[in-house]
Amino acid sequence: MSNTSELFAIAAHLHVLLRRKTGRVTDTEWMVANADYAREVVRYTREKAVSEQHPDLLPWAAKLEAAIVSMSATPRRTLLEVAADSLRPSPRPGAATAPGAPNAPADDHYVGGLR
Repeated sequence: MSNTSELFAIAAHLHVLLRRKTGRVTDTEWMVANADYAREVVRYTREKAVSEQHPDLLPWAAKLEAAIVSMSATPRRTLLEVAADSLRPSPRPGAATAPGAPNAPADDHYVGGLR
């Protein structure tokens, strides 16, 4: 199982537990993408495990924290970098581009794009 899918599985399981036991809804995708959010979920989970006497939440908080640490050791792209890459136009097939040259001639600006 890859680190990301393992982290997502832990986040999803913890999401279900928190929803059932505390009524708290979390964002599992954001937990996987944002370590700060995941750490806050860990903090919240531990707090509720003690204050509302749900000791079964503690092992899942520890699993999520361990997964965050292992993911932090791996270089990851931020959501902003992923979004920026998705907005960049891809070069047209067969078009030769020189370094520093635009991807398409000015008269082809709308061809194949959104209007």
